[in-house]
Amino acid sequence: DMIYAAGLEDDSIVNGPGLRFVLFVQGCNKRCRNCHNPQTQPLRENGSWYNIEEIFAAIKSNPLTSGVTFSGGEPFLQAAVLAKLGAKIKSAGLELAIYTGYKFEELFNSSDPGVHALLKVGDILVDGEFIDAQTGPDLLFKGSRNQRVLDLSESLAEQTAVLSRDERWLIF
Repeated sequence: DMIYAAGLEDDSIVNGPGLRFVLFVQGCNKRCRNCHNPQTQPLRENGSWYNIEEIFAAIKSNPLTSGVTFSGGEPFLQAAVLAKLGAKIKSAGLELAIYTGYKFEELFNSSDPGVHALLKVGDILVDGEFIDAQTGPDLLFKGSRNQRVLDLSESLAEQTAVLSRDERWLIF
C-alpha cells in the first residue's frame, strides 16, 4: 500500500502537542488563499511514493514520538490507505491527529468507506479550510479561527462535531 506524500518530518513540535511525526500528503483541491503549504497542492507532482510499512518503521524508530499528524495537502484524498497506516499507529499506542480542509459534517456524510475508516482511526480532527483573514499569533495547532479541534471518537458517537477537551490541544 503506497501513499503519495510531499514529505515526512520526525520531530515536529508545531503540528500538535508533544514530539510528533508528521506525514505531509501530496495533493489538495481546496486552494485556500495564502496556503501554508502551497507546494503540496498539485495532485501528481512535487511528491514521492512511500510504502506504509516504511513510514510506520520511521514512526516507530523514535521512542520519544508521542503522536502522529497527517497534514498536507489533503489527507482525505488518500483516505483508504491512510486509514491502514492509521490502524498501525493506533496499535502502537500513539495519538493520531488529522488536519483537513473539509468540515467534519462533510466527511461524516461521505459515501466513501475510506473516509469513514480514516475518521475511525483518528483521535483529533482539525477541520475547515484555512481562512487567511482569520489568522492570529494566539492560535496554537491551527491556522485560522474558523478551524475546530475535534474529538473524533466523541464526534462519531454523537454524529455531530464535538470539540476536544484535551488540554494539550486547547486553543484560545
